[in-house]
Amino acid sequence: MYEDFHVTDRWTGPNDVSDLHCRWKANIVAIATRHADALDVRFDVNGKPMWIALPCNAWVEQKRRTGKVITDQLAAQIAGRYLKTIIEEGYDASREIYTMSVEEVLEQLDAVVIEAKAAGALPSLPILA
Repeated sequence: MYEDFHVTDRWTGPNDVSDLHCRWKANIVAIATRHADALDVRFDVNGKPMWIALPCNAWVEQKRRTGKVITDQLAAQIAGRYLKTIIEEGYDASREIYTMSVEEVLEQLDAVVIEAKAAGALPSLPILA
């Protein structure tokens, strides 16, 4: 679903430069890299790195509200759906990182779960060499 997708940039319109190819690259615990209480999900957008930061409190809130956990695979899907949404809404292409709120994570999670149920299951993440 959101590990490798194309999206149209709102501001450039329907032309060659408006088609953005987004590919998931990695999930990295931000505590080690930027001393932040978050999981950073990296995507390449037409070859340029873009990071989506999901706050760790979202994992706590998800466990509290449903008793279920957010897996690495699900976190990548949540971040990918959020990335697609912000691009369609007219994101700032000069930024390299976007930080989601707990509420945004849970909203995107709910939407991803609904889409995954309709598709039959979450797709597996690619193994990168």
